[in-house]
Amino acid sequence: MEKLNKKLIGNMSTVNNDLKVGNMSEMPEKVLQFGEGNFLRAFVDYMIDETNSNDMFGGSIVAVQPIEQGLIGMLNEQDGLYTVILRGLENGEKVVVKKVVTSISRGINPYQNFEDYKDCMKNPELRFIVSNTTESGITYNAPDKITDTPPTSFPAKITALLHERYKIFNGDLTKGFIFIPCELIDNNGSALKEIVIQYSKEWGLEEGFLNWIEKANYFTNTLVDRIVTGYPRDEVEMLTQELGYKDNLINTAEIFHFFVIEGPKELSEELPFHKIGLNVVWTDDATPYKARKVRILNGGHTMSVLAAYMSGKDTVGEMMEDENFVEFLKLGIFEEIIPTLDLEYEDLKSFADAVFDRFANPFIKHYLLSISLNSVSKYKTRVLPSILEYNKRKGKLPKVLTMSFAALIAFYKGGEIKDGALMGKRNGEEFKIMDDASTLEFFKDGWAKCDNSLEGITELVKNVCKKEDFWEMDLNDVEGFADSVITILHNITTNENGMYEEIKKLVGDYNA
Repeated sequence: MEKLNKKLIGNMSTVNNDLKVGNMSEMPEKVLQFGEGNFLRAFVDYMIDETNSNDMFGGSIVAVQPIEQGLIGMLNEQDGLYTVILRGLENGEKVVVKKVVTSISRGINPYQNFEDYKDCMKNPELRFIVSNTTESGITYNAPDKITDTPPTSFPAKITALLHERYKIFNGDLTKGFIFIPCELIDNNGSALKEIVIQYSKEWGLEEGFLNWIEKANYFTNTLVDRIVTGYPRDEVEMLTQELGYKDNLINTAEIFHFFVIEGPKELSEELPFHKIGLNVVWTDDATPYKARKVRILNGGHTMSVLAAYMSGKDTVGEMMEDENFVEFLKLGIFEEIIPTLDLEYEDLKSFADAVFDRFANPFIKHYLLSISLNSVSKYKTRVLPSILEYNKRKGKLPKVLTMSFAALIAFYKGGEIKDGALMGKRNGEEFKIMDDASTLEFFKDGWAKCDNSLEGITELVKNVCKKEDFWEMDLNDVEGFADSVITILHNITTNENGMYEEIKKLVGDYNA
């Protein structure tokens, strides 16, 4: 079977009828992208492709391989083309979209073709720099020098390229860039800019260049949200037959997407994602959207998956097939989390509705144990703020979220630590509880002293609540919280199927 390339796509009779194809016109290279992995190709590159298909951007992407090993060779073999398959639920209905993405003009490996890479700076139409170099990509590396070909770290690469651009165009303020980093760290654009300026000063670059960085370039902060499942190894033979060609870069993802770009709104006119119906927000403050994602989406996971696992579920999909857990989630999200957030209710409701479709997506298998990794620190950032804010605004405790704290303590019950994991038990079978060593030791010791009596549970809960290393406060100071957790945890540990029975009871009694 023939491999995907421009010649193949040009002969549409060989392409499956339910497959969309992006705009095949040659376009000026407006975007330099660091990263050629699954996420960017199913997120920003797909969005740019859609914008080109609607004649709203008219620009292509040069993809740069940020490390020595990568996919650029494979991408160039396919003329920059690849297939994205988006699958999920929208309003409870299955949706599948297949598209050949055509937004990448070429790929460059700077470790092999440094001059081609550097020459990108000569292009006056280049305007955007997009990146996803992993969470550890925006970091400082002291040995990097401007004379390296290329420097090792991503910020050093950017500093060297910016200086090249500055020299080529003699400091022209219209030849700066809009940076759209997609790394999963808070204030990613600000962090990148800070390190770029640090390198500029350490390398002794001219004051005029530092001024040009400030005046000609925009470092936006972003929030990205799409589950990208990547190359579908288990389905690739079937999908290849359906598509009618071989694609070594098939990329799968969920239907849902959300992109927040924090920067001057006038910049949105240069990359008008929002004008073609994409779920993209340009804003001068991304904070409310970050809170929405962390508290509803991530918090929804953290408040439910530990209880679900201890109730015999293995995946999020299995959890969503149980009406008691669906109701548990609805009560927690709509009645307890959303009232603590400050965006418009319809905006929050729409996002929450999409979360339920995402959790129930039959095309994605999310294992609860995988999500449970480092649950204590996740709980502090994702769930605890909602508990405290609800209590502050309502003058009472949120029942579902309080129950989820008891579930956290119950989940962390283990007898010994082996190979860096606390060994818990579910239905007589061992499972691994993964967290940092001190957290696992704390729970191991705490449960070892607990005999499941009311007195033992009381001591355990009060010790967990006062662990300021975990919560940055003593939760015993929240009136009634520890007592409520003690009652729930005692019921969980002393009753058969205690976790699930507590879920059912809570759901049944919630509005009583």
